Amino acid sequence: MVELDRIDHAIIRELQKHARITVTELASRVGLSKTPCQVRMRRLEEQGYITGYTALVNQTKLGQSHIAFAQVTLHDTSSQSLTAFNTAVKQISAVEQCHMIAGNFDYLLKVRTRNMAEYRQVLGEQISALPHVLQTSTFVVMESVKDAGL
Repeated sequence: MVELDRIDHAIIRELQKHARITVTELASRVGLSKTPCQVRMRRLEEQGYITGYTALVNQTKLGQSHIAFAQVTLHDTSSQSLTAFNTAVKQISAVEQCHMIAGNFDYLLKVRTRNMAEYRQVLGEQISALPHVLQTSTFVVMESVKDAGL
């Protein structure tokens, strides 16, 4: 892989802020002409620096305003248990993010639902039923102060 220079970093920053920007506008913002900018974008994609493009949506307008974080502790953390949990948690659509944690629990899940009743159902029927789950703890979000949406 080629080491990234300041222009590559500038391209990445601009695309993180404005994924729908035209190549012409992007090139102007980073100080290149259109063709070299396109070549760099393609290289950044091919080398895995840029893994995709997405739209940020207003989840509240979509009726998904309830956010909770669930700490999950597993019975054991063998490779087989972690793999089974990782595979299964990806199937729960309400789980927006899942992170393995180094600490006194094993995973932190960001769960988005319509309301507390729906969260309780997701927790009881889906999250608690995941392979090797020993216990969970929930933290409900009262207000999102900063959310980059990434």
